[in-house]
Amino acid sequence: MIEMKDVTKKYSNGVTALRSIDVSIKQGEFVYVVGPSGAGKSTFIKMMYREEKPTEGRIVVNGVNLSTLKDRNVPLLRRQIGVVFQDFKLLPTLTVYENVAFALEVIEESPAVIKKRVLDVLNLVGLKNKARMIPSELSGGEQQRVSIARSIVNKPKVVIADEPTGNLDPDTAWDIMSIFEKINDQGTTLVMATHNKEIVNTIRRRVIAIENGRIVRDEQRGDYGYEA
Repeated sequence: MIEMKDVTKKYSNGVTALRSIDVSIKQGEFVYVVGPSGAGKSTFIKMMYREEKPTEGRIVVNGVNLSTLKDRNVPLLRRQIGVVFQDFKLLPTLTVYENVAFALEVIEESPAVIKKRVLDVLNLVGLKNKARMIPSELSGGEQQRVSIARSIVNKPKVVIADEPTGNLDPDTAWDIMSIFEKINDQGTTLVMATHNKEIVNTIRRRVIAIENGRIVRDEQRGDYGYEA
């Protein structure tokens, strides 16, 4: 599903964020990406949805070579990938329903399909009864649920989450993780960057640890491995 081969990323300010990264993630895997702040995790994550391009190396996601992908084709790629952010990135004037539906409207899906899919995913994340509310009327956890619903309404094969529980209280973070487990159980590949030691050590999955731009550990059913 995701493959990086000899990937290096150097920024224009001289910082080398990633160095000779080799990694392969199979369809249906659930992978945590961990490491100290500044280790290169965010760059690693952003590479997967072409927010950043490698300076060297090759990245393939769902059969698409991101290293040679033309900029005009990036929106098409992102329709096949769900992305969940720490700060939700919801449209503040749209309702919950409209925020999720927007992802389908931009690809000109039919109204009937939009209604069914949006209601299905809102039911999955437990927000069907709040479809008419706007983001400011929701808690942080509820806003993150909307963000997750929006990320999966296109039925992507891979969901990429960058610190999705970082702004949430512990109980809400566990609720969000239960949703991610449901998504993964349905066969969706899930890659999640996190600093949450308790979650990683409790919900055991594959762990990729990055330090100084290099993968220093890649373990099935690994642990967090750092002080919280």
